[in-house]
Amino acid sequence: MTDVWPLVHAEREALIAFLDTLDHAHWNEPSLCAGWSLHDVVAHLVATAKATLPLNFLVGLAAARFDFDRENANGVARERGATPQETLARFRAVVNRTSSPPAPRDTRLVEAIVHGEDIRRPLGSTHEYPLAAVERALRLQVKTSTSFGGGKERVAGLTLIAEDADVSIGDGPAVKGPRRDPLSPCSLPCPGGLSP
Repeated sequence: MTDVWPLVHAEREALIAFLDTLDHAHWNEPSLCAGWSLHDVVAHLVATAKATLPLNFLVGLAAARFDFDRENANGVARERGATPQETLARFRAVVNRTSSPPAPRDTRLVEAIVHGEDIRRPLGSTHEYPLAAVERALRLQVKTSTSFGGGKERVAGLTLIAEDADVSIGDGPAVKGPRRDPLSPCSLPCPGGLSP
């Protein structure tokens, strides 16, 4: 497998370009993550891009009493600027980072795509993700347990098919859609354990 970071960095850059087009009011719109605004999701992306060594991650998780939702909320509170421009500047500052929470590196790609959709879809915007990026993210999500942010149990016994690309994963009744849609049944948990 090729290095995931160029794909992650490209998706972060594409999201920043999109965020540059938004006015201040858009940042307060609800995202697809229940309870989070678009501004909150961007702050979350900054927080996870800054996550480093397993020890640092575990210290933060311990401070949140080993509650992942609380840890995510703490990261949003820490990285959300006073204005959207401040948060966007923080996102720009981490666009090329290669740090990650202690998880497979491809989770950074899943996060970039899924949270990109959490921001774009409520505004009626679409983005064409590279096939290689979507397929790689999807292959990770179908083998990752829902308890770890994947969708293994949700898609068990199904075949996920991207109608606009040559991607078919699984065995069973077909779930079809554009290349970005098959990630929806097995996407990242949002606050409160909900999924986008």
